[in-house]
Amino acid sequence: MRVPVARRPAASLMTVPLIALALAGGACGGGGRPGGSEEPPATTAPPRPAPAAAPTAPRPVTLRVVRRDRLPAPVQLPGVAALADGVVLAVGGLDAADRSVADVVRIAPGAPRRIGRLPQPAHDIGLAALAGKAYAFGGGTAAGPVAAISSIAGTGGVRAAGRLPAAMSDTSAATIGDTAYVVGGYTATTPLRSVLAVDRSGRIRDVATLPHPLRYAAVAAVGGRLMVAGGTDGATARREVLAVDPARHAVRVVARLPVPLAHAAGAALAGVFYVIGGRGDGLTSQRSAIWAYDPSSRRLRRAGRLPVALSDVGAAAAGDRLLVAGGRDATGTVHDELWLLAAAG
Repeated sequence: MRVPVARRPAASLMTVPLIALALAGGACGGGGRPGGSEEPPATTAPPRPAPAAAPTAPRPVTLRVVRRDRLPAPVQLPGVAALADGVVLAVGGLDAADRSVADVVRIAPGAPRRIGRLPQPAHDIGLAALAGKAYAFGGGTAAGPVAAISSIAGTGGVRAAGRLPAAMSDTSAATIGDTAYVVGGYTATTPLRSVLAVDRSGRIRDVATLPHPLRYAAVAAVGGRLMVAGGTDGATARREVLAVDPARHAVRVVARLPVPLAHAAGAALAGVFYVIGGRGDGLTSQRSAIWAYDPSSRRLRRAGRLPVALSDVGAAAAGDRLLVAGGRDATGTVHDELWLLAAAG
C-alpha cells in the first residue's frame, strides 16, 4: 500500500529539527543499574479538570494463569497481535542466542505452530491488527533498523505493504478502529517521540508528540485512546502511564508505575490496560508483577504476577483471556512458554 505522510507542524518524522527527538546512546536492549525485587505502592496522577464523568467504581482486574503451552522455540521481543477472526500471531523476535528470527507463529487458536516467515529476520517489531491482517512496522535486523511495513494474513502469508518515513525498531503498536498507531521507537541513533497513525489506505500521519523519547513501552488501545506505560527514553526507564488521544493530538500523564519499567508488554482486556512483566535499567532486573490501569476509575493497581519474572514478552487479548508469549529472565534464559491468563475468581 502507498504510504504518503501527512505532517503536523509541531512534530514530523520528515523534518528532523521538529521531530521532537532526543538523542541518547545505546543500541537495542539497554543497560544500567539493576532494579529491586520489591514493588512499592502504585500512584495515580491527579486528573486534570475535564468534562469527563466522575470516576466509577473500580472493576475487578486480578489475573491468574489458567494454562501453559509451548511455543515452537524460545523467543524474546516478539510482536503479538490478535486478528478479528480470533487468530493471534507472534511475529519475529530474538532467539536464545540473541539472533533475529523471521518466524510467523500462530499462537491461537490451537497449539502454537509456525505458519510463515518474514522477508528477513527482525526483532522489536511494532505489530498491530488492521483490516483483518497483522501489520508489522519496522524492526531491528543484524544490519540495523528497517522502514518496511509488511501485512501478514492469519494463514501466514506475508506481503510488502509500504514503508515508514524512517527506519525504526523498538516501537510498540496498537489499533483504534480502522487505524493502527506506531508509538515511539529508535532509528539506530535517536529515540523517537512520535505517534504515527496508519490508516487502511496506507496514509501515514504524525498525530501526537510524546513528552519524552520512548522505546520499549507497553502499549494498548482502550476506549479510543492509546495507553502507554513505562519504556525507556534511551538512558533510563520511565514510570509514567500516558493516555494519548490521537483525535485531539493530546497526551497526558494519568498515573505513575511504582518503579521505572521498560521492556514490558501491554494489553487491553474488558476496558482495562495491563502492563505485564518488564525490567528496569539493569539487564537482570526482570519483574513478575502485572499492573492494571482502569481508565473508568482512574486507578492503577496490582493485578497479579507471572509465574516467572520476565522482560521482553509479547502479549495480546484473545476473547476474555490474555496470551503472554516468550520473554527473558534474569539469568538471560529465553523462554518458550505461552501463558494463558484469565480474570481471577
